[in-house]
Amino acid sequence: MSEGICVQKHSKNRQKSILHLMMKKILIGLSIVVIATISCKSSKDLLERTDTESALRDAVKRLYKNSDDQYAAEALPILYKKIQEKRMDKIESLQASSDLNKWDKIIAEYKSLENSRNTIIEAPPAYKIMKPESYENKIKEVSLAAAEDYYVYAQTLLSRPGRQNALQSYAAFGKVIKYAPGYKDSNEKMQQAYDKSIVTVVVYPVEDNSLFNNNNWGNYGSNFNNEYFQQRLLRELSNENNAFAKYYSDWEIRRNNIFPDWSVYLRLRNIDLPPASNNYSTRRVSKQVQTGTDSTGRPTYSTVYATLNITRSSFIARANMEIDIRDLKNGGNISLRTFREDYRWEQETANYNGDSRALSQRDWDLVNARLTMPRREDVVNELYRKIYPQVLNGIRMAARG
Repeated sequence: MSEGICVQKHSKNRQKSILHLMMKKILIGLSIVVIATISCKSSKDLLERTDTESALRDAVKRLYKNSDDQYAAEALPILYKKIQEKRMDKIESLQASSDLNKWDKIIAEYKSLENSRNTIIEAPPAYKIMKPESYENKIKEVSLAAAEDYYVYAQTLLSRPGRQNALQSYAAFGKVIKYAPGYKDSNEKMQQAYDKSIVTVVVYPVEDNSLFNNNNWGNYGSNFNNEYFQQRLLRELSNENNAFAKYYSDWEIRRNNIFPDWSVYLRLRNIDLPPASNNYSTRRVSKQVQTGTDSTGRPTYSTVYATLNITRSSFIARANMEIDIRDLKNGGNISLRTFREDYRWEQETANYNGDSRALSQRDWDLVNARLTMPRREDVVNELYRKIYPQVLNGIRMAARG
C-alpha cells in the first residue's frame, strides 16, 4: 500500500517538473518575441519619423551608447540617404532659379548636409558603419559662384545713375565680400558705391508750434528743443559708421557755404499737459487689537474699524512731433511722419475716519503721503526722452534708403 502511494507521488512530481519546464520555455520564447518586436518597432520608428535629421541624431546616440545596436546600425545609412536625397532635390530646384537670394538657401542646404555628416563622424561607432561625404569643398565652390553673381549685379547697379542704385550696389558688394572676402576689387568698388550714395543733410532746429509753448511757458521749451533734438541728433548721426549721410546744422551750412541735398524739419505739433483729475474711493479696514486681560491674565481682543478716504490724482500728457525730410535738389518729400508719445502720472493720498489702530503700514503710507505733482519741465523732458529715439531712427532709416 505504501509503495503505491510513493509511486503516485513520484509521478505527480514528475508531471509538475515537466509542466514547470514547459512554462519556462514558453516564457523564454515569449520574451524573445517581445524583445524582437520592441527592437523591430524601435527601428521602424526611426525610419518613419518625419524629422529625418532628428531620427539620424537619435540613431547615432543609440550607437554611441551601444555599438551593437543592430537596428540603429541598419537605420543609419537609410536615414542619411533620405537626408541627402531631400537636400539635393532642394538644391537642384534652387539652382534653376534666377533669384540671387537662392545662394543663401543653397549654401544653407549644403551646410545642413555637412552638419549631418559631422553628427556621424563625431561618434566612432556610427563612423565605423559609414563614411559620409564631405561638403566643405562644395560650400566653397558655391560661395565663389554666389560672389561672382553678386559682383556682376553690383557692377551693373554701380554704373547706373541715382542714389538708390548706389545704395543697392553697396549692399550687393557687401554680399560679395560675405561670400568671398577680398573677391576681385570688391572692397574698392564697395567704397565707390558708398561715396556715390552719401547725401548732405541739414537738420533745422525744432519748430515749436504747440499751444503749450505759446501759453505762459516762456523760452524753456525752445531752448530745450534745440539742445535735445537738433544738437543731440547731429552728434549721434554724425558719429555713426556707414550712415550714408553727412549732417550739418543750419548755421554750419550758412557758415561753410554748403549746398545740402536734403533738409530735415522737426515740428512739435502739440504738447498737451492737462491738469490732474481726481478719482475718489473708500476702503473699510479692520484689525483685532488687544483691549485688556481676563481674570486669568490672558489677553482679550476686540475688532476696531476705520474708513480710508482715498484720492487718486492722475493725468496723461501727450506730445506729437512731425519729421519732414525733403529732397532739395530733385524736389519732393523723402519722408513725412508724425510720432506720438504719452506720459502717464498718478499718485494716491488718503485720510481716514475711525480707529487709527485699524490701519496697516500701507494705509499709513497713503495717509502720510503728500501730493507731489511733477514739474511741467520734467514732464516735457520725459516726453522728449521717449519720442527722441523714434525721431533719430526715422532720419537714420530715411538716409539708408
